[in-house]
Amino acid sequence: MRVTALAGDVPAALAAALAARGVEPERADALAAGGAPVALLVEPLDDLAAAALVRGAARAGVDCHTGDGWAVVSGPLARLGGLARPAADAVLPERLSAALGRFLQGRQEAPAGWRTARRTLPLERSCVVGILNVTPDSFSDGGRHGTPDAALAAAVAMCAAGADVIDVGGESTRPGAARPEAEEELRRVVPVVRAVAETGVPVSVDTRRAAVAEAALAAGAEIVNDVSGLAADPGMAEVVRAAGAGVVVMHMRGDPHTMDARASYRDVAAEVAAELAERRDAALAAGIPREAVVLDPGLGFAKTTAHNLALLDRLATITALGHPVMVGPSRKRFLGAVTGRPVDRRDPATAAACVAARLRGARLFRVHDVAAAREALAVADAVLAEREGEA
Repeated sequence: MRVTALAGDVPAALAAALAARGVEPERADALAAGGAPVALLVEPLDDLAAAALVRGAARAGVDCHTGDGWAVVSGPLARLGGLARPAADAVLPERLSAALGRFLQGRQEAPAGWRTARRTLPLERSCVVGILNVTPDSFSDGGRHGTPDAALAAAVAMCAAGADVIDVGGESTRPGAARPEAEEELRRVVPVVRAVAETGVPVSVDTRRAAVAEAALAAGAEIVNDVSGLAADPGMAEVVRAAGAGVVVMHMRGDPHTMDARASYRDVAAEVAAELAERRDAALAAGIPREAVVLDPGLGFAKTTAHNLALLDRLATITALGHPVMVGPSRKRFLGAVTGRPVDRRDPATAAACVAARLRGARLFRVHDVAAAREALAVADAVLAEREGEA
């Protein structure tokens, strides 16, 4: 007799083991998914609700740990679903079972594609987003693409290296950066967006201003990447909705001048996920389709080195929101803190961070050095394809 440990955090490992032993593949997949361990944080809770949750968890056969105003329930997904049973079958008061039901219903696989204003971008393999800053003061490449011709040449080179999207930005959002006037941001961005879009590559505009987003979309952009999560400009969500654009909703506290002072969390992954969910819900309420929304935890924005590393490690907390996730670790300060490398020598660390994020569920990767990231992510994609193939 022998006992073998399966990869507990990889449902495909259980599915592969079952299928190899004669279980039909479809049933093996279902059994593996239902048996996957899940832990859910529920807060805030009063004493009565916490007591009800403890009793309900015992009846459902899942674990429950409570504290001052919170509870964590954990167990196989199939059993956690029992806590959300409605009406006569309910093991919890309606407000608790309804909240759990809404979460579990929304905890679905992210769409396999990203709907933009012009196409649906496939996300089966890693999607590499090339950074094209047309600013004089960006922390890594400020001033390098000062003319439309120089910017277009850089975009063409990134596409040749494997970029799937080019992200054009006319405002530096590094800590403490001065914000340009709207007219200056438009002058920087619109000609470059037009020139790059004419090559046929999908173009994203990195802006917090609705007027800039609207002009860029008219010039050929199809995605809006808003580091404020659509919060900085009240007109942004409507611009995105009206254009049918894709959108990146990123997490940030404050703005580039104040964000470092607001990097304080009790539980960074849970708090970032909750705050991102609020911004996502606002986007959906504004009429932006779910398939158009990508989420970004905002590495480096109101985050310390420890926070950034924790988010990379616990990215499942963000992917559980049911949208494709983009990460942007490229050449950032936390990578310098880890490696000791200056900003112009952080591309290997960037590629490593992308691989770590890919293996934890990220789909999109915003980087300066496209070739290095694409090569590293090809390995990660192959590992994940092998995993899925076994299932």
